Amino acid sequence: MTGSSSRMLALLSLLQTPRDWPGHVLADRLEVTSRTVRRDVDRLRELGYRIRASKGPDGGYRLDAGSELPPLLFDDDQAVAIAVALQSVPATGIDIAEGAARALATVRQVMPARLRHRIDGIRFTGVENETRVDPAVLEAVSAAVLDRHVLRFDYGDADRPARRTEPHAVVAREGRWYLLAWDLDADDWRTFRLDRMSPRLPTRLPFTPRELPAADAQTYLAARAKGADAVDRWPCIGEVVIDLPASEVAHWIGRDGTVSPIGATACRVTIGSWSWVSVLASLTRFDAPFTIVGPPALADAARTLTARFAAASPPTVGVGIPR
Repeated sequence: MTGSSSRMLALLSLLQTPRDWPGHVLADRLEVTSRTVRRDVDRLRELGYRIRASKGPDGGYRLDAGSELPPLLFDDDQAVAIAVALQSVPATGIDIAEGAARALATVRQVMPARLRHRIDGIRFTGVENETRVDPAVLEAVSAAVLDRHVLRFDYGDADRPARRTEPHAVVAREGRWYLLAWDLDADDWRTFRLDRMSPRLPTRLPFTPRELPAADAQTYLAARAKGADAVDRWPCIGEVVIDLPASEVAHWIGRDGTVSPIGATACRVTIGSWSWVSVLASLTRFDAPFTIVGPPALADAARTLTARFAAASPPTVGVGIPR
């Protein structure tokens, strides 16, 4: 790192992260000595930045809350992150696209020409999320999660009584936003879509968080999507050998399974789904011969499906076909 101005900018960028930074770690990141770090910290204090220093093995430097950093104090990586994040807002489903565009324009105006050039060079298009979540709903629900207050809200049917929940977490998954909460009326865990929620006035009623029946909220939501409760795993998982190169199969299997090559013209596929018939349906789309490795339930489903196909097939052409 060369130049005291560039170095101090980098130091401020690091100190924005809410953690204690040991002097030797800052020195390593900035490629200077610990003595230089101390001098730069003193200079920043003279400029009005409130930087606290704590001693001991767990101590270090921290930027105190309330220290305002002008937008021009973004480094190159932060400038790129801002441009990408703000332009990606339409894909999130949160209804703040206009605000994001204005924010990007405002930040751009106060940045040095070099960073403005980098931001202007980042332009891309994406699929706009058709689901719309009111930012006020996201804010109210997130606050209830953070404060651990009972949350009441209307959900879908206006004639149904308001839901009463103990909100656990807000989760974004595949273009939609969900609240994972303990439903006090159902006495069970439930997931609710934020775009269908209308929060009532805050209850201010505290609650003690319950233990989630999964490792975390993301895992729980993924497990529920697959018909499970605690583990992100399909209830039916089968294994076959398919007569296609692994490179032609792997892209279409995605996160539902794994693919291992067997030579140049075949591969072993492990794939899961809701049912054994659904597993077979996922495999027949490749339009290639395959051999079932297991389990026996998958072979039984194949025989059942064969009988169904045979029963559904029309008679031979020209023999008793109704006009």
